[in-house]
Amino acid sequence: MAFFGLFGKDKSPAQAQAEQESLDKGLERSRAGLFARLTRAVAGKSRVDDEVLDALEETLVTGDVGVETTLKIIGRIQERIARDKYVGTDELNGILREEVVALMKDADGGADPYKMTGTKPHVIMVVGVNGVGKTTTIGKLANAYKQAGNSVMLGAADTFRAAAVDQLRIWSERVGVPLVSQGMGADPAAVAYDSVESAKAKGADVVIIDTAGRLHTKINLMHELTKVRNVMQKVIPDAPHEVLLVLDASTGQNAIEQAKHFTQATQVTALVLTKIDGTAKGGVAIGISDQFQVPIKYLGVGEGINDLQVFDRKTFVDALFRSA
Repeated sequence: MAFFGLFGKDKSPAQAQAEQESLDKGLERSRAGLFARLTRAVAGKSRVDDEVLDALEETLVTGDVGVETTLKIIGRIQERIARDKYVGTDELNGILREEVVALMKDADGGADPYKMTGTKPHVIMVVGVNGVGKTTTIGKLANAYKQAGNSVMLGAADTFRAAAVDQLRIWSERVGVPLVSQGMGADPAAVAYDSVESAKAKGADVVIIDTAGRLHTKINLMHELTKVRNVMQKVIPDAPHEVLLVLDASTGQNAIEQAKHFTQATQVTALVLTKIDGTAKGGVAIGISDQFQVPIKYLGVGEGINDLQVFDRKTFVDALFRSA
């Protein structure tokens, strides 16, 4: 049996098991909280009734799934109860998993994300506020692409902070991929243009562009990101091919607000959810995926260079709602 791995290759059962254990460990705090509340919701009950559904609703909302998405889930379960006439509490966990999986979106239909086809270089623009793990994600992503046999370049277009450029340089050296940089204060669009132009000239497979994490207003953010996109399209007309929004799972509902901010400012194609291993708010992944209809593509499950997992909604939901 073949397993799909982090680097887009078949992997051994041992590697698959290691990745599953990493995900399980990362979701440990979120799972423990949800399972404890679910257990209380059905205590002393043999069938799912209004009282159980009210308790389930409270469980999901307090688990950072979000009110809007929670109401959708409860509505779906109510429809199943009406259809089946009787649903036992022993069936609730399985039904809950099925309905949550149905709400979430898949990225690229499960395709190998590191296998390059079509236009080269494949241009990825990475957006997100400061402190969410954006630079670290870019480093991990560059490593994953390189390990899959691709030539990779980075572009340091977050020029408003010297630390951002320096951190990206450290990652470029660690991974062993070239960095295009003009230093702090440079025009971000000019850096993005140079990065894509250089990647094209050198025949690179992938170029990953960092962008500013904070601007004064939404209008400024929209203007800056639009400008960056426009100049890249002068080199490659359909660039960027991906816009990844990086969100910190530990911020809970604030991550949903950030998603709202950035999806209004630019066309986000997929999400990266970081720091899932250090929070009890893993349920926020469900709400974000549902509300914005943007797939989660990667999960950050640790600080190591290989601690970036390709997101699979069924595997994630099973791990989140499994018995603690």
